[in-house]
Amino acid sequence: MLTHKKHKPSCKIWIEYKGKPVLGKGGAEILEQIEKEKTISKAAEKLGMSYRYVWNYLQKIEKALGEPVIETYRGGKSGGGGATLTQLGKSLLDEYRRVEGYLGEVLSDEEYWEAVGLKISARNRLKGKVMAVEKEAVTAKIKVEITVPTVVTALISREAVEELNIKVGDEVEAVVKATEVMIAKSSA
Repeated sequence: MLTHKKHKPSCKIWIEYKGKPVLGKGGAEILEQIEKEKTISKAAEKLGMSYRYVWNYLQKIEKALGEPVIETYRGGKSGGGGATLTQLGKSLLDEYRRVEGYLGEVLSDEEYWEAVGLKISARNRLKGKVMAVEKEAVTAKIKVEITVPTVVTALISREAVEELNIKVGDEVEAVVKATEVMIAKSSA
């Protein structure tokens, strides 16, 4: 028997170089721990991995990219050695975090999924033409003439107006929510 559990979209992220995967979730965790712990051995310990596994993983990345993602240094009389991320290692980790953060926001944003039509019934969408765009410091007012004809006014963020490149004469849809009206525009 099927239960009515809410399904959620999910995805796996990895950074590729020349069509080959270089850094996925596990590799990003390794680089994060090295950045935090400043040694490969402590990073491996925190992750519950062997030093050898982590070292081999790092060597695999280096071989694929042709340059190191970490820089190691030997210890002396006063203590053990350590490791730091190279500029390449930092940029790989930053890129992974950026993509992971962006996709995480998109995947958890129920309003986004509603706006792309996965939950909205047809009666909540009104097609029309933009009659006026008034941009303020933070918000923008968009007047849309609905095909019926009627005019709907939506208050949306200035950022949304600029991101969608909304201008007078554009064909858009007024997406009606319980407490507000959003604007949707085909990217075609």
